[in-house]
Amino acid sequence: MRHTTELSAARWRKSSYSNTNGGSCVEVADDFPGLVPVRDSKNPHGPALLIPAAAWTAFVASLKDQS
Repeated sequence: MRHTTELSAARWRKSSYSNTNGGSCVEVADDFPGLVPVRDSKNPHGPALLIPAAAWTAFVASLKDQS
């Protein structure tokens, strides 16, 4: 069975590392327990990925380790 998450009321925020010229922009939404919705800011009506919060935390930590 497939479950869907309603994102129409999501408050999206752009990554602080996004390019100010409109390229490479990622937005995430908060307030979804256990999930981190992620989308391309250049296509706000396109699909969003729903990432498990633990996986997102590990992903962000690995990025910080590389900088």
